[in-house]
Amino acid sequence: MPIYRSKAPLRLGLAGGGSDVAPYSDQFGGAILNATLSLFAHASIEPTQDGKISFMLPDRNITREYDSTTILPIDSEYGLHAGIYNRLVKDYIHEPLSFRLTTYVDAPPGSGLGTSSTLVVAIIGAFAEWLKIPLGDYDLAHLAYEIERLDLGMAGGKQDQYSATFGGVNFMEFFKDDKVIVNPLRINKTYLNELSHNLLLYYTATSRESATIIASQQKNVLNGNTRSIEAMHQMKNQAVMMKEALLKGQLDKIGEILNYGWHFKKQMADEITNPLIEDIYTSAMAKGATGGKISGAGGGGFMAFYCPGNTRHAVAEALIQFGGQVQRYEFTSAGLWTWTI
Repeated sequence: MPIYRSKAPLRLGLAGGGSDVAPYSDQFGGAILNATLSLFAHASIEPTQDGKISFMLPDRNITREYDSTTILPIDSEYGLHAGIYNRLVKDYIHEPLSFRLTTYVDAPPGSGLGTSSTLVVAIIGAFAEWLKIPLGDYDLAHLAYEIERLDLGMAGGKQDQYSATFGGVNFMEFFKDDKVIVNPLRINKTYLNELSHNLLLYYTATSRESATIIASQQKNVLNGNTRSIEAMHQMKNQAVMMKEALLKGQLDKIGEILNYGWHFKKQMADEITNPLIEDIYTSAMAKGATGGKISGAGGGGFMAFYCPGNTRHAVAEALIQFGGQVQRYEFTSAGLWTWTI
């Protein structure tokens, strides 16, 4: 029997974080600049003849088996997997399937690199490879968004599904009615190599519940919190600044732009930072970093610091005391890949 596989890259948001979250993006429009990394979400589907549906998550030591049916129950451990299956059966397949789905992700949940959304894209990709579902990039990313945000009610923005599908360095614009435009950026290879050399990715060894932070951010917009809304305006402006700096090779400005965004990011919701994150940020800056950020919604997970020259080594050594670890990576140009064995 053939095996249908896929992988989709995780992403690092470089600027504009939070402006892709409704209702802000619906009212004011959002802009994000992100880049995909050599860390992936993986999915493999093995069709079976035993009348069973099996989910296997080796990175979380979890397995689950169901009798084949058109609608699976949604629970906390398998919500993504079941939700994707239910939607694809409803919209495209219209009959129960029998298969084994194995998934794993190269970063832990709650790390701020878009793990959940990227996994959704990877799983849809594997099903599309198996069942020959005709989905273009925009169609697939939007379907992933709808499954996660609407079908499953998981709070979050719109950038992750599109970055995982398209891959590369992208300037993304978000409008009302879920309209998204992905603008791929042709960054000079020298500039991109220097960026990856200088941009240190640090895992704080803590995770967070992004939904709580995002709900707080959404509440601030709905309540007309001017301080929070103005901060989101500035984050959107940061994405434009970052785009110009990368395209023009003004790498000496990257740290400054990151620091600019960090100042405003913290004003979007109280839960975005905490004493540990502040201590890590202060220590990195003291050892030569010129700016940094928390990845994703905030509160924990990965942080990134721009370390010009050869300061990354001193910064990395200083961060050891906080119990986390530096994550090796490269920027990638490709998005979702699917294939058959």
